[in-house]
Amino acid sequence: MKIIGLTGGIASGKSLVAGILESLGAVVIDADQLAREVVTPGTAPYNAIIKKFGKGILNADGTIDRKTLGKIVFADSTARKYLEQITHPAIGELAENRFAEERRKGTQTVFYMAPLLIEAGIASKVDEVWIVYADEETQLERLMRRDGIGHDEALQKIAAQMPIDEKIKFGQVIIDNTGKREETEKQVIELWEALHKNMHI
Repeated sequence: MKIIGLTGGIASGKSLVAGILESLGAVVIDADQLAREVVTPGTAPYNAIIKKFGKGILNADGTIDRKTLGKIVFADSTARKYLEQITHPAIGELAENRFAEERRKGTQTVFYMAPLLIEAGIASKVDEVWIVYADEETQLERLMRRDGIGHDEALQKIAAQMPIDEKIKFGQVIIDNTGKREETEKQVIELWEALHKNMHI
């Protein structure tokens, strides 16, 4: 089974590309979804996060308020590293379980969508890296619109990640999502078809 890491900068359009791939029949495992699962109330990572950041980051139902926690860690790199040390191993373990499930089903290709694929040092664990690219100006604009935040907060979130121009050096495939959705769709469909062609030679 081939595992393709799908990554990119914040608000570059990873979810858009993943959605197009899924509509074509691809299996996409989303690290963000796994990140939610590993911090459900009662889990070891959940308890460690509460111990470190306090109960002020909780919703009324006891779940972690990701927006509140996000504001803390995006403003403090030490807090962010601590959070990553708690969650990344648990996410990695859950991802391995999902990969094993797909292998049992006989799935040929799995896309692992992970925003921090490169920063977390897991690019070496996938067979190929696909990077969704959008220039910083486009990222800023989309992030402000998507999260309903101001220019400075959006800039802070972008600065907390590896610069996109640095990130693309790690990719075997670059998908340019600076333009219109239709242009991105065309690229993804071509890549998907080429992928299948190569696998059936």
